[in-house]
Amino acid sequence: MTDASAAQSAAASGPEGSGITSPPNGMRTFFQVLVNTALANVTTSYLWFALTFWVYLETRSVLATGIIGGAYMLFVALFGMVFGTIVDRLRKHRAMLLASGTSLVAFVVAGVLYQLFPESSLLDLGGPWFWLFAGIILFGGVIENVRNIALSTTVTLLVPPARHANANGMVGTVQGLAFMVTSVFSGLSVGLLGMGWTLLIAIVFTALAVGHLLFVRIPEEKPVVEERAPLVDIRGAIAAIRLVPGLFALIIFSTFNNLIGGVYMALMDPYGLELFPVEWWGVVLGVTSTGFIIGGLVIARFGLGRNPIRTMLWLVVGMGVLGALFTIRENWLLYAAGIWVYMCIIPAVEAAEQTVIQRVVEFRTQGRVFGFAQAFESAAAPITAFLIAPIAEFLVIPYMQTDAGTATFGWLLGEGDSTRGIALVFFVAGLVMVVIALLAFATRSYRLISAHYAGQQESVKPEDESPIDPEAARLAAN
Repeated sequence: MTDASAAQSAAASGPEGSGITSPPNGMRTFFQVLVNTALANVTTSYLWFALTFWVYLETRSVLATGIIGGAYMLFVALFGMVFGTIVDRLRKHRAMLLASGTSLVAFVVAGVLYQLFPESSLLDLGGPWFWLFAGIILFGGVIENVRNIALSTTVTLLVPPARHANANGMVGTVQGLAFMVTSVFSGLSVGLLGMGWTLLIAIVFTALAVGHLLFVRIPEEKPVVEERAPLVDIRGAIAAIRLVPGLFALIIFSTFNNLIGGVYMALMDPYGLELFPVEWWGVVLGVTSTGFIIGGLVIARFGLGRNPIRTMLWLVVGMGVLGALFTIRENWLLYAAGIWVYMCIIPAVEAAEQTVIQRVVEFRTQGRVFGFAQAFESAAAPITAFLIAPIAEFLVIPYMQTDAGTATFGWLLGEGDSTRGIALVFFVAGLVMVVIALLAFATRSYRLISAHYAGQQESVKPEDESPIDPEAARLAAN
């Protein structure tokens, strides 16, 4: 097939023959971006998991791990709109380079701090060096979210519209692969090599991601930036969201979902580290994260159905039931199996929201909408994590170790050590998730966004349909 015929084929692949043009070799470029993002995400996740494992093993503080997890999501919430605005104002390739370069600098600074100060100082929760060290690593991980927002917009830019859901499934598969690799190697790295070598490995692979990205080319015209546009364009994001009936309600629902997710973020690692040695806990997370890969592959192959919002809500109901039951007994196999199924569902839930936004929001504002959604949704998880970690450590866990706690909930959760308190928190959180998802089906907003998705042909309007520069288009046509 010639380049010209390939371009015509891509143009015809829009829904119902809309004629929306994707660039020549767009899928090939998307795969390159996807692989590079996978390498970057593997590295930041590897260091992030290692930091969490290292802090808990050295301090045995659920509160510390809850604060670290909550701080990560708080940073994501605070900077989400900034990241989205950056993605809309810069070419996507430049935005990705900016993110990876900043992560590299942050990890190098953290490595210098590790060399300058003894571990006892860096692990002193009451001292400043722990918070500075952890904060720098977290910022290096958070800045990678610029890449994730940019990746979501490159689906619209590079992938034929009819394959958006499938491409989002591929993103979920890659994220699952990253999670699997980092879960295994973070635990092994901390357990066998220590935090110093872990930092060095993260620095080396971040540098490799930056080097590879320099050779990737994403065809895109320079974005048009409004004069005197604010650094954080909240007004522009809200205006784009208000154009789509029910879209804000979809973001609100995802926020409630993340509110419950903060419970698992704060307590899943402490629960797992009570059941497994750190090396084995990393292996368990690696094995169960194959669920990410399988779930992503299923979406990549079959899509999300005619109504991704309906699919998402039913899956969230399943996640709630699962979250309530996978720690109902202190059994490592039940816990591991529950995590695996939970991870199978996550790619579909995330892909559903992304697919809807990619279809109903104009391309030129998608970065801000994704950034707004990320900021709004991520703000929920730190609230839960900051609240749940101290409540679990000082109230629920001690209560479940008393005779009164055992008498009240022992029939449901069994008897045991501190894990029974965490199990009670998981059980309540799962039931709340089920109720919220079922109530969402009855809302007017659900009907509005479903109808709008079914009737909207594509997020890129005809006048914006060619995302490549004129010279590239002329060469492709020839």
